[in-house]
Amino acid sequence: MNVLADEAARQFEAAARAARAAAVELACAPRPVKDAALMAAAAALRAGTPAVLAANAADLAAADGLAPAFRDRLALDHDRVEAMAAGLEAVAALPDPVGRVLAEWTRPNGLRIRRVAQPIGVIGMVFESRPNVMADAAALCLKSGNAAILRGGSESLRSAGAIHACVARGLREAGLPEDAVQAAPTADRAFVGAMLRGAGLLDLIVPRGGKGLVSRVLEEARVPVLAHAEGLCHTFVHAAADHAMARRLLANAKMRRTGICGATETLLIDAAGAPALLPVLIEDLRALGCGFRADARARAIVPELPAATEADFATEWLDAVLSVAVVDGVEGALAHIRRFGSEHTECIVTEDPAAAAEFLNGIASAVGMWNASTQFCDGGEFGFGAEIGIATGRLHARGPVGLEQLCTYRYHVLGTGQTRP
Repeated sequence: MNVLADEAARQFEAAARAARAAAVELACAPRPVKDAALMAAAAALRAGTPAVLAANAADLAAADGLAPAFRDRLALDHDRVEAMAAGLEAVAALPDPVGRVLAEWTRPNGLRIRRVAQPIGVIGMVFESRPNVMADAAALCLKSGNAAILRGGSESLRSAGAIHACVARGLREAGLPEDAVQAAPTADRAFVGAMLRGAGLLDLIVPRGGKGLVSRVLEEARVPVLAHAEGLCHTFVHAAADHAMARRLLANAKMRRTGICGATETLLIDAAGAPALLPVLIEDLRALGCGFRADARARAIVPELPAATEADFATEWLDAVLSVAVVDGVEGALAHIRRFGSEHTECIVTEDPAAAAEFLNGIASAVGMWNASTQFCDGGEFGFGAEIGIATGRLHARGPVGLEQLCTYRYHVLGTGQTRP
């Protein structure tokens, strides 16, 4: 075991040192060169669709017997490959975040000071079942001038490798170093351990996957981490909600894709409107194949609902299961969210602007929605082209993480010969 760990550490160090050298060149690359790489990668992905789908079919065959939600995250088809290619092009079309003057001022002594955006450096990413993360992360890191080492899970190894080959082709065609975006050479867990201990080699690590993966990274990393542990999202249907809108939004927020972190996991419904609306919401979702866990107040209205435990309200289902609670107004909804939420995304459905303002100002979560599905918490939907992940921490970045959030800054001080007294 030590031999394997030593070999993984050597592999990681070699990859990181190559990435560090590539990052120097990438940080100075002009926008047209970076955009050319992204456009060439998109073309390679479209041309390579048969190879990507064949690799994905092999991954799916090896993952036989796993949960439907897991297989949905892993599965690719022509539309999803096209969406990846379009995502690369969308990132290419965005302004270059590097070199932006974030602020500028002049001191009384005549010194002009500028705060200027610059790449973070070398970013490591560990992700699990979604192979499209390889394309999204590569695009965002490349455009923001960061080198990247991307380690997909063993279940998506073939798919991620086929996608990475298209990205590498784009880098070659644009004359950028291929080491700027690297796929981990092994699925050995020891490689992840080496990444987590990579202080001085990695500047940031981004975990994207289940609670177990994120918890391990947060506990073991010696490198700054950008992450969210869970996506325990709530939709609160206020007494002043439009009923047709509430039905439409909740069905989408829960059932569009149950396995993504922006899926609603808990319905909170205002006691003032619950007797009339809750049975209809339950009927709608049941027709879509959803199951339920409900508190006593909800079961008093819809008696056949299964009883919820405390643990159910703290569970990110990532499946066609919805926790349901009846609460007393905005204050009751906020109290529930503070107790059980993960500070990811919350929604209020209401026609009352004052109630919406109270809710949005009262949550501590990274994203608040008013009359919009929680599944809009996505970098592409925010206009970021793609996202490298969702951040729920309090420092640096929150919510979908796109190009701007993958930059830090430095200061330029312009003088005319000033000396300090």
